[in-house]
Amino acid sequence: MNTLRPLDLIVIAIYFVAVAAIGLRFARRQTTTEAYFVARRSIPHWAMGMSIFATIISSITFIAYPGAAYKGNWNLLVPGFMAVGILLLLGTTLIAFFRHAVGMSAYEYFEKRFGYGARAYSALAFTAGHFSKMGFVLFTITAAICGMTGWDKYQVIMVVGFVTILYTLFGGLEAVIWTEVLQGIVKLCGVVVVIGVLLHIMPGGPGAAFHLASEQHKMSLGSFDFDLTANGNFWVMLLYGSFWYLQKYAADQTLVQRYLVAKSDRDALKGVAFGAALCIPAWTAFMLVGTLLWAYYQLSGETFPPNLIGKDGKVIVDQVFPFFLTTKIPAGLAGIFMAALFSAAMSTMSSDLNCLSAVGVEDYYRKLRPNSTDRQRLFIGKLIVAVCGVIAVGIGAFIARKGESALALYYAATAIVSAGLAGMFLLAFFSRRANRQGLWIGITTALIFTAWATLTGGKYKMLDLGCNYSWPDVMIGVIAHVIVLVVGYGASWLFPADPNVKSEWTFWGWLEQRKNLGEKVVIPTTVAAEVNP
Repeated sequence: MNTLRPLDLIVIAIYFVAVAAIGLRFARRQTTTEAYFVARRSIPHWAMGMSIFATIISSITFIAYPGAAYKGNWNLLVPGFMAVGILLLLGTTLIAFFRHAVGMSAYEYFEKRFGYGARAYSALAFTAGHFSKMGFVLFTITAAICGMTGWDKYQVIMVVGFVTILYTLFGGLEAVIWTEVLQGIVKLCGVVVVIGVLLHIMPGGPGAAFHLASEQHKMSLGSFDFDLTANGNFWVMLLYGSFWYLQKYAADQTLVQRYLVAKSDRDALKGVAFGAALCIPAWTAFMLVGTLLWAYYQLSGETFPPNLIGKDGKVIVDQVFPFFLTTKIPAGLAGIFMAALFSAAMSTMSSDLNCLSAVGVEDYYRKLRPNSTDRQRLFIGKLIVAVCGVIAVGIGAFIARKGESALALYYAATAIVSAGLAGMFLLAFFSRRANRQGLWIGITTALIFTAWATLTGGKYKMLDLGCNYSWPDVMIGVIAHVIVLVVGYGASWLFPADPNVKSEWTFWGWLEQRKNLGEKVVIPTTVAAEVNP
């Protein structure tokens, strides 16, 4: 493939310098865990929203969405609708509740409802899932970047990882958020540039592209027949998106931690709404890129070089986009998109590193060392960022060397361990009767089901037991959440109700208490004692 032109390299260099400068700008302010993990609860809602947007739009989005649209239709867009749908249904309640119920970790709530074991399990599930994601995000950018430039894939992973670790380690969540503001803008500029170029050079003009795409149903959202066993079915993807975003809003540290950085409940809601509102058009834009790429090569009749053709004689879909960028995008503009691709990986990784650090300190270290000082916890938090960052770079390099399939067992294991967090939250929040014994029966049942489904019928099928899972992969998580909720609730009736559960820890009690709460941020006692000694 071609190497980048000098102007493209200059644009990329400017981006890296700007990100590093923003990160180091906030280094001196990171003197407490309150600053390092929740940015002193002082971030404007628009910056918080842009941060959420930048975190969600990862490098996987940059590659997977255009590739899916090029190969098929817009079915992958359907789950994203529920980013707004769940927010409209539960956003006001969830965001305000977490801001008043926890200090720095989302999983504090599960300890209040079900004991420390539930907190430790949910924190572990979050950690396992996001470790696998960070490594895969780093690997994903190598496919596009190295295909465009000919650069060494290990060097790309190490440089991106090192710079991300650097500004996250020294700048804390403030640096993460403000770099994500820049990264979010760069991402939007990158996709707009590509769409503009595609429309400009399209043979026959944009009308010809949209007419051809319409004829071939390239912008279809999938079959609307209600069949939950069919891959690509609209309702399957909608159901998957519902539970996915319920888990993101209610049991994912990366989002809950964003709620806590806002100045007020109202600002937190506005920030989350702004971030979700940005994601929908961005996802649509990436789908449009894939469809326009397909239309361009159909209408132009151009052929692909041999290295883009697989052993089956078909084009390697994930390589079409990088090929187009290096051959059709003018100098400078390609650099903007490259910077956007770098930013997609870095924003996701930096957010995950800070959140993993918060979880490590608040959910584990603080329990092991209850008498530790805030300074000691801050040191451990920074150490966790460095160690987790190095491990993530190692995972990315390992995937790049061995291929994605080499980590099949690891991904299967993380899918099993992280089963049912959305169901766990629903059980805790909407049932006064649910107790820890019932929860663990629900979790155990969900883990057994997820292990069976993942190993016998998922993407990385490893076993043939005769009775194998045959539904779509995305339904594994959906069913696991339902199992935790239904089995956990039913099993709770086999044991006495927990007298220590406070009414305000459930939806019904929270609604009653909320009537007496204003917009003032109520910091939990354990945090307030350290902030205002």
